[in-house]
Amino acid sequence: MNATMETLKAALTAALPELELRQEEPMSRHTTFRVGGPAALMAIPRDRKEAAAAVRLALELGVRPFYLGNGSNLLVSDKGYDGFVLKTSGLDQVRVVKGRLRAESGIPLARLANAALGMSLTGLEFAHGIPGTLGGAVVMNAGAYGGEMVQVLTAVTFLDETGRVVTLPAAECGLAYRRSIFSGRPDWLILEAEMALGHGDAADIRAKMEDLARRRREKQPLEYPSGGSTFKRPEGHFAAALIEECGLKGLTVGGAQVSEKHSGFLINTGGATCADVWNLAGLVKARVLEQTGVELEMEIRTLGPMEE
Repeated sequence: MNATMETLKAALTAALPELELRQEEPMSRHTTFRVGGPAALMAIPRDRKEAAAAVRLALELGVRPFYLGNGSNLLVSDKGYDGFVLKTSGLDQVRVVKGRLRAESGIPLARLANAALGMSLTGLEFAHGIPGTLGGAVVMNAGAYGGEMVQVLTAVTFLDETGRVVTLPAAECGLAYRRSIFSGRPDWLILEAEMALGHGDAADIRAKMEDLARRRREKQPLEYPSGGSTFKRPEGHFAAALIEECGLKGLTVGGAQVSEKHSGFLINTGGATCADVWNLAGLVKARVLEQTGVELEMEIRTLGPMEE
């Protein structure tokens, strides 16, 4: 661990003795691809207050944290990351305030959808099978099967680059296809999101969630580690259709493969490295561009140096 991280670790330990800190933590344990080398220092705060205190202390020392949710849209270098990672899994509280559902950013979408079901609230059924957290879903305006976060989101509370708490109405969050104002601000930590949901029949809500789960199992390679849909949908096209049209279904580099079940997914068939996934993605992009003239854009974020 480098000197900067040693200094930060000592400061965090002194100021927040209950904060969970891990040195040289394998990122393969924290991403759905199940690849990635170690993070020099990782903090896993228990709650929003501890998270904010850790962030502010890091900023005072000139360290910019990398914010990690479920790691479901992240590809981490085999060399790892020599900085500070703050994992938001402890930020998982849900409550209803003045008729609006408020949830902290680290709650998995499946748990959030189940919480809404328990209150007979409808509107989050689409999110039940998305393997990420609420924070990540806000950042990328996550969606599936006709639903998107923009349809339910009313406000977002976050820590800005100075550690100040800010709340923005959804209309000012720049929500568009797979992006938001937060997409370009990795130095902002989403703390909480507020959503407007409708009242519905619990049995109907459950039935819809079960139907979407069944459709996902039938169409997506859920039995393998992956980062979900790898490429954004090109305007006027579907990435999976283009990849299949180019004969790339089943294409393999090392332990990474274009899924034979759904060609929009790159999967870890076992023992894949970050380099395998990265090189396979590059090969797919090059072949699709060469054969169709369409340039695919990665939906998955990267952390650390990507290597050929």
